[in-house]
Amino acid sequence: MSTEPDILLIAASETDSNLYYATRFPAPDAFIFVRIKGETILVMSDLEVDRARATATVDTVLSYSEYEQRVKRQGVTAPTSIGVVDALLRERGVSKLLVPENFSFEHARQLQARGYELTTKPEPFFEERALKTPEEVEAIEKAQRAVEVAVQRAIDLLASASVKNGHIIHDGEPVTSELIKKLINVVLMEQDCVGQHTIIAGGVQACDPHNEGSGPLRAGDPIVMDVFPRHMATHYFADMSRTVLKGKAGPDMKRLYGAVLDAQEEAIASVRDGADGQKIHAQVNRRFEEAGFKTGLTNGRMQGFFHGTGHGVGLDIHEAPRISKSGALLKAGQVVTVEPGLYYPDIGATRIEDMVLVTSDGCRNLTRFPKVLEIE
Repeated sequence: MSTEPDILLIAASETDSNLYYATRFPAPDAFIFVRIKGETILVMSDLEVDRARATATVDTVLSYSEYEQRVKRQGVTAPTSIGVVDALLRERGVSKLLVPENFSFEHARQLQARGYELTTKPEPFFEERALKTPEEVEAIEKAQRAVEVAVQRAIDLLASASVKNGHIIHDGEPVTSELIKKLINVVLMEQDCVGQHTIIAGGVQACDPHNEGSGPLRAGDPIVMDVFPRHMATHYFADMSRTVLKGKAGPDMKRLYGAVLDAQEEAIASVRDGADGQKIHAQVNRRFEEAGFKTGLTNGRMQGFFHGTGHGVGLDIHEAPRISKSGALLKAGQVVTVEPGLYYPDIGATRIEDMVLVTSDGCRNLTRFPKVLEIE
């Protein structure tokens, strides 16, 4: 008999990665998933029940309408989804449930009113999600190859462009953040990936790490490219950042870029089974401080290194574990980014990001793309 807790999820698996992980069944509308005494069960609408029976990785697929009729026969005119869940749980003798911390408050209230004892669990709800199977690693790598093709196309465009009055010109028009994002996103789509919130931020815009970038790009300004699409077939993400500059970099920018590259390579070398993400992050901070790159509030905005060193990647673009001030011990099988950055409006910005697979004696870099600042 299973000692695992009985669990309940009600969500749309296209937006809820825990539910997709448990079922491998993509659907835009909410459906019911329960695990009772180790048995995994879906309760599906007539629209989806046959597709779920054919493709979902669960033990049992039940008909929502059949349970709805059972509830109606008990005198309920318009059964709710919680009424259907209640009928199933009572049939199986379940009174205690584990639910995710983002479980609907209204669903929880209705279940508690019916006498159920609910316990929540913070992320990762399915802890095994953090440890990637060979198939999951292959899916992440496939998305990463698409990223590299797309970013190379963008760099090829910058390389073929000319410079006029400080602006980057291609086909007689200024090269903008929007143009590069469109190019990257189209190339991603050609490889069955969807890019959202792709970052192509130049100059001062790049000093805000999540600024997606807009407007003309200028020669001599660093351009942070952060590309993190999801593969449409596998649903797995990839994540890569590069910083490039059209023309020649000044000495301050070269020193800043070199500091980030050195810190990133040292951090990657520190990743292994049992390594402490908190300590890796602290070492990146120390290295920057010792190189003279201080972090703090200057003229009302943060400068220096003020985000985490890395995060897990999988069915979510940000998932466990973290390499940060709140980091955890790394385990073999996890896929994490390593992405230190420095941001100073009077110099420029640099972020360099690779994805690595944690192994027993180190890590395997899943990113093959070169790290080059200057584009002639």
